[in-house]
Amino acid sequence: MSDAYVVGDPDGLSPLLVELRDAVARELHTQLAMRGERIELADLPEVSYQVTVQVERTLRAWRPARQTLR
Repeated sequence: MSDAYVVGDPDGLSPLLVELRDAVARELHTQLAMRGERIELADLPEVSYQVTVQVERTLRAWRPARQTLR
């Protein structure tokens, strides 16, 4: 069982995976907007690179939430 289920996250993703999902979604949205809502096959390397950059930024900035002591 993943930690996400233990803390009651409804989509079953850990907090880190939620951050990564959101970063990927934001970058894909940006890329689609820049390219007129269509990504050509020839553009996939650049789009993939930009998504990877966003994932790296998210991983560098991500800090797990501190759990409070009881």
